[in-house]
Amino acid sequence: MVNRPYLALVTPALAEANNGNSQTARRWARMLGGDYRVRLCTAWERGDEDLMVALHARRSAASIQAWHRVHPRRPLVVVLTGTDLYRDIDTDADAKRSLDLADCLVVLNQLGLQRLPLAVQAKGHICLQSAPPRRSLTKPTDALRALMVGHLRDEKSPRTYFDAARLLQGRPDILLDHIGAGLDPQLAAEARALAADTGTYHWLGEVPHGQTRRSIQAAHVLVHASRMEGGAHVVIESIMSGTPVLASRIDGNMGLLGSDYAGTFEPGDATALAALLTQCRDDPAMLTGLMAQCDARRTLFHPDTERTALLHLLQTLRTHASGAPT
Repeated sequence: MVNRPYLALVTPALAEANNGNSQTARRWARMLGGDYRVRLCTAWERGDEDLMVALHARRSAASIQAWHRVHPRRPLVVVLTGTDLYRDIDTDADAKRSLDLADCLVVLNQLGLQRLPLAVQAKGHICLQSAPPRRSLTKPTDALRALMVGHLRDEKSPRTYFDAARLLQGRPDILLDHIGAGLDPQLAAEARALAADTGTYHWLGEVPHGQTRRSIQAAHVLVHASRMEGGAHVVIESIMSGTPVLASRIDGNMGLLGSDYAGTFEPGDATALAALLTQCRDDPAMLTGLMAQCDARRTLFHPDTERTALLHLLQTLRTHASGAPT
């Protein structure tokens, strides 16, 4: 392994950031470290790596353009996040330029390819993220415990969860916990006020990742209300923890859960979310059915599956770049 190729792995998130992009980059660095000498960085200006993987078409645009200028014949992979795929590539010139320069465009859910412009769809490749499997923990029987995991910002639609909590104030047997940093001060103020007004909603703030995963294992159901997602890692963690999901009906969620998944609601529809939570509490068959659907997809999100897909993709690109027969 002395001659392992060099890989530049670029993520615009700071090393200390606790968000999806930084977690993905660190996980991929670990997965690829046995086969590549990985340089994890927030920006690329110059280096002699053999190939580059850049997360985020808009925010990594400067690195993408610099790489193409210095190494125009070396493989360049651009990974499209939620804000990339479902917003920026429509309106942002830098994001559009990144699509053109990339040799490969990676999407993180099974519906993502259809969102790419026709001119670059042939470059598209699906790579589902993964999480280590964990056993479900014992659930309380006196109440349904729901959990939302997501920083308080508009894309995560926390107000949908807030409004569902208000609608369920008369159900002390349905508890709604919320993990996430108060990135938006107004949303943080609303979360504090809601927690003070009800005995059923609890904002726990930002907590370490290990504690978050244990909370997912202990919950009856994870709520993921986002308006925009490329392929939320927390949904995968929930599936791999034996906890079913209630999710907004957007491609980033349906591309993980499957188009026939029963536990979905229209984005922003707090009434429908409250009804689903009520059904999960009052009808035991509901949770059982959702869990069966999640269990059927677990193999898609196993770490070995993700690592194999990544290695195959990178090897194919390197072989093509070298001119060797594929």
